[in-house]
Amino acid sequence: MALLGDRPQVSPGPSPARSVAGSVRPPRTDAGRTAPPARPRPAGKLTGLVVAALGVVAAGSVHLLVPAVPMLSAAVVLGILAAHLPGARTLVSGPARPGLSFAGKRLMRVGVVLLGLKLSIGDIVGLGWTTVAMVLVVVAATFSGTLWLGRRLGLPGDQPLLIATGYSICGASAICAVSEVRESEERDVATSVALVTLCGTLAIAVLPLLHHPLGLDAGQFGRWVGAGVHDVGQVVATAQTAGHHALGQAVLVKLMRVALLAPLVAAVVLSVRARSVHARKGGAAAGSPADTGAGNGTGTAGRRPPLVPLFVAGFLLMVVLRTTGWLPAGVLGVAGTAQELLLAAALFGLGSAVHLPTLARTGSRVAALGLCSWIVIAGVSYGGVLLTA
Repeated sequence: MALLGDRPQVSPGPSPARSVAGSVRPPRTDAGRTAPPARPRPAGKLTGLVVAALGVVAAGSVHLLVPAVPMLSAAVVLGILAAHLPGARTLVSGPARPGLSFAGKRLMRVGVVLLGLKLSIGDIVGLGWTTVAMVLVVVAATFSGTLWLGRRLGLPGDQPLLIATGYSICGASAICAVSEVRESEERDVATSVALVTLCGTLAIAVLPLLHHPLGLDAGQFGRWVGAGVHDVGQVVATAQTAGHHALGQAVLVKLMRVALLAPLVAAVVLSVRARSVHARKGGAAAGSPADTGAGNGTGTAGRRPPLVPLFVAGFLLMVVLRTTGWLPAGVLGVAGTAQELLLAAALFGLGSAVHLPTLARTGSRVAALGLCSWIVIAGVSYGGVLLTA
């Protein structure tokens, strides 16, 4: 699992590291353990949550005015705008920051759980084993290729892993799920979400233009979109241009990719555990306490992340619940709406953490990774669709 867990080792400096929002990492106690971070005051959270709710309303309005733009994509863009407009910038980086960070993490978890209600085991079986195999190959090739290229380009922190996850699984939802396990820096999460959302949004305009030139019928086009576009909302917006049959095929293939979120998170947890054990052994060999809290994803001393995090277990439980057929269509509709609203609030919060001047320092490398990964997933999924037609 070294592929998932390894990251460049940074020697500790004299000053504490800061996140993109400017917060200081928790100090260490005399025992070498990380002191628990101070909890934001409820009033601070409330301000940010109100701002996030306003962002959701604005994103929904954009979607209503321009239906081709998914609400989740609009939420990210509006969050980025809010972080750079003179009046709003002071608010989102100051009193609203605790609530926006809460939305980007906690509300995202609930949204991922509800995402499980869109998938049933019968849907996966109905795809056929050839299509399932095609999806597995597409995900594996996209993930490994993007991760390798991101590290070769020298992208900092968890950005290679998070971007690879977003491209190969299900966009921003997968990025946030993996970042929770890795305890990634907010800067890395925000940059990865912004890139994946941008490329997925461009796919809405580009892929329909390639439908007929590539010689695909409606069903093949739908499977290609489902295998190659990142977010569920972007898949729907792209595939619906070819009719209902294409849309149905696209959603089924896409949800198969979503189902791979749970094993991917479990693999990341195993890599985090292995790295934590290695750090403890290294500290013991040097005759000093192991510093398992330093760096992202290893947690505090003596703590091991669960193999299946609670929100991923909730996701799997929702899949099983949907498979039983017990939930009426009305309940599923309400849950789907709630899931989209929660994810929109979370993505607005993450977008508001993007700092474009900082992003510009690695902008060319990030853009190169996004373009190459887009070509890889589009090419591999296109070949897979032709082979399984």
